[in-house]
Amino acid sequence: MSADHPPGLDLDQLRGHLDRERPGLVGGPLTARLIEGGRSNLTYAVTDGTTRWVVRRPPLGHVLATAHDMRREHRVIAALHPTDVPVPAPVLLCEDEAVIGAPFYVMEYVDGIPYRTAEELAPLGPERTRDAVLGLVDTLVDLHAVDPAAVGLGDFGRPEGFLDRQLRRWGKQLDASRNRDLAGVDELHAALGRSLPASPAPAVVHGDYRLDNVLIGDDDRIRAILDWEMSTLGDPLTDLGLLVMYSARLDVPDSPVSTTAGAPGHPDPAELIERYAARSGRDVSAVSWYTAFAWFKLAVILEGIHYRYTLGQTVGAGFDRIGELVPVFIEHGLATLDGGLRP
Repeated sequence: MSADHPPGLDLDQLRGHLDRERPGLVGGPLTARLIEGGRSNLTYAVTDGTTRWVVRRPPLGHVLATAHDMRREHRVIAALHPTDVPVPAPVLLCEDEAVIGAPFYVMEYVDGIPYRTAEELAPLGPERTRDAVLGLVDTLVDLHAVDPAAVGLGDFGRPEGFLDRQLRRWGKQLDASRNRDLAGVDELHAALGRSLPASPAPAVVHGDYRLDNVLIGDDDRIRAILDWEMSTLGDPLTDLGLLVMYSARLDVPDSPVSTTAGAPGHPDPAELIERYAARSGRDVSAVSWYTAFAWFKLAVILEGIHYRYTLGQTVGAGFDRIGELVPVFIEHGLATLDGGLRP
């Protein structure tokens, strides 16, 4: 992969567009590299030798526009940038596919580290790890405190019936990936449907909020929240449930999917819940439901990956073990719904 010709990004075309739309922004010739680790949209670090930017575009090949909506991602970042929520500064949105072959947007490059595993966190030591994870909670509270209408996001989603639609959506996703018996998965789905909580006032929801979707600086503070492709207007406690799920121990040796919970100093789920409740003022008494739903959603996602693996449609290491994790996620979901968490 060449820095002059990264896949999916024509640098000459990009440079020409930036020169037309933002004269004087770019100095020297552009080079770029694909930032690894993204699961969906493609992300590139671009530089003219002096300044760095990030370019986001949909995956190569045929995609559903609604699943890779560059306008939507750019809109939420632009709306949140003037607030206390740390997001990269937006630079430009281009919806003309003739430029690089797909819609894209440009934002500032933010220095920081996305910690993906307990092993990556461990060198920070217990105190710094604790500060970083608690900062993740505090930043989530800041996001959920934003008045959507005040920042122009009043029509960013349909909060009425949000949880019911989410549950039905992921149930359909499960049906589309059924290729084996999964003990307890239908029981978990049905139990979630029977105990649907009443949602609090809607907020801007990130949709995939966890430690490896934020950049943490040398001072252990969150510099930017990334990957807004699942953001919407909905029930804020779905973000909390997902964060709590990713803060639980899986206890699966050499798991291809990991959480950060094993790092020394990592706060336990109960402390994260208490901190969110105290700082947000929200009623979190139904947190077990939201966390169980997160376990269910991830079980469905993993089962989809396993199904594609059985069809020979995955490339890379670790996919052969994804299937064995799905029952673990289902078990965690059932145990959590039965009262495994207390605010």
